[in-house]
Amino acid sequence: MEYRTLGNSGTAVSAYALGTMTFGAEADEATSHQILSAYAAAGGNFIDTADVYTRGASETIIGSWLAKNPTERDQMVLASKGRFPMGDGVNDLGLSRRHLRRALDNSLARLGVDHIDLYQVHSWDPLTPLEETLGFLEDSIRNGKIGYYGFSNFSGWQMTKAVWLAKSHGWNAPVTLQPQYSLLVREIESEIVPAALDADIGLLPWSPLGGGWLTGKYQRDTSPTGETRLGENPERGMEAWKERNAKERTWRIIDTVVEIAAEREITASQVALAWVAQQPAVTSVILGARNTDQLTDNLGADSVTLSAAEVARLSTVSAPEVSDYPYGVPGQEQRSRKIDGGR
Repeated sequence: MEYRTLGNSGTAVSAYALGTMTFGAEADEATSHQILSAYAAAGGNFIDTADVYTRGASETIIGSWLAKNPTERDQMVLASKGRFPMGDGVNDLGLSRRHLRRALDNSLARLGVDHIDLYQVHSWDPLTPLEETLGFLEDSIRNGKIGYYGFSNFSGWQMTKAVWLAKSHGWNAPVTLQPQYSLLVREIESEIVPAALDADIGLLPWSPLGGGWLTGKYQRDTSPTGETRLGENPERGMEAWKERNAKERTWRIIDTVVEIAAEREITASQVALAWVAQQPAVTSVILGARNTDQLTDNLGADSVTLSAAEVARLSTVSAPEVSDYPYGVPGQEQRSRKIDGGR
């Protein structure tokens, strides 16, 4: 297993993290424990969860596995998140001190630990002053409840503002950002990736397989069935079948992934995951699995290094559709500067 530093910190994490949103839903406790054990046996050491994953069940399942595996407990880097509602009260959500204090304490209790290595705010909160949120996170580092903090689903300007606000107070800066990122969803490259590189923040991409689209298991114009995300719910959010199936870009990308997989004699999933892992600023790619077979296949990407030609081939076919200004060629030309002949 390849290891990388957790953003700008000194902590080492595996290049593929174990996402646990399936725990307590698609995977029961016994299956979830098998997935955790298989991940640890493969050398993985980075577990990502959140309080809202199956209403706390994911954290509880992880906690019970950690209690049964004290040696692995000492090796694992734990990440969780807080922000979204876990109760019905008007203050049972958001990034206020009040809500985050309760969310963090409850996550610690469910996980059965005295600190969380990486605590992430799950999304931006337009009502809570950012200074209040960062102040809470700084206090939590100082009192030993968390080791580092990061963000999830922040835009580029939101992340940059947080970095410089923390620095202005002399507080610890964020180390990671968790965005959606895959060959199908590359919009973060316009603002978020440059902002992350500028601040030396590591990216932890979620949904790197595009909700299952990049596994190659779906066929053009054939509605998915069976025990898959889209088979169970074709209208599933941003991954919905109707919208993506209608786009020619979707199938150009999938066809190219499948072609490269056949040429390399590996799976389509491994090709798609390896592409994400080789992108700038990426620290660790978050894998989700319903069973150990899926996990084993996905972890096979750790031994895959795509050639420069293969990366270019995938990047070209998946180029995001952007307007001419400010992200297209005309906009880029206006921001570029070249020195020619010393002038």
